[in-house]
Amino acid sequence: MTPEQVAAGSKPAVLELGELFTRCPGTLRRARTMGIPGWAFYVTGRAGALGDIRAETVAAALGFLAPEAVADGWDTAVRVVRPLEVATAHLTECCRWGAQHLDDLPGTPRLTALLERVVAAADATGMPLFAAWRAMPLPAHAEGARAAVALLLLREHFTGAYLLAVRAAGMTPLEAVLAGPEGEAGAAACGWSPPYPPVGPLVRRRLWAEAVTDRLAAAGFRALRPAEGRELIELLTDVRARLRAEADG
Repeated sequence: MTPEQVAAGSKPAVLELGELFTRCPGTLRRARTMGIPGWAFYVTGRAGALGDIRAETVAAALGFLAPEAVADGWDTAVRVVRPLEVATAHLTECCRWGAQHLDDLPGTPRLTALLERVVAAADATGMPLFAAWRAMPLPAHAEGARAAVALLLLREHFTGAYLLAVRAAGMTPLEAVLAGPEGEAGAAACGWSPPYPPVGPLVRRRLWAEAVTDRLAAAGFRALRPAEGRELIELLTDVRARLRAEADG
């Protein structure tokens, strides 16, 4: 497999697994203990790695969330706690979730090793959020925690690459969300308010942006041999299936 093919094959599972911890009840409890709402914890947890910056800069870095919704979450949080403290708590919850859900899975040590090689080799140019997260120190070093953090980092890398590709395609972030699989429901979840622009002409541009995303992300996957790329996709697919089965009870 080529690096681009491995990037494309890995992307769906990474995007799903890399944010599962944010919906965990334990993560939401951490937000309450810090005295901020869940949305404020999510926005500031992701962008807090950038430090003390303005909400406008946060919105530019996150890209796909509505600027007004970003400002609401960010300003609510920073009135109570420093952004980097929220990001550290966000990372701690990621590690806790990983230790709880990934430690005992048979493929976790190998998955961790492959993911960390990809993350270390990834090009952070034009992706400040990914660069900031990659520089964050790990609060725990168990295999499950490391795998969860690597998934979080790789998810931010894919998201950053997609934001660059969307802009290169001549689309706004809102248009990209609307043209995606969740459509208007996805736009609402990201804080965008209707009325929304028509979607029809945007689909072809979004598909082009997806292909460019894989090309931009491919640099990290060049750290893997072709057989290792296939192995990574298989491991990610297995972990996703196991966690889905666990969630279904």
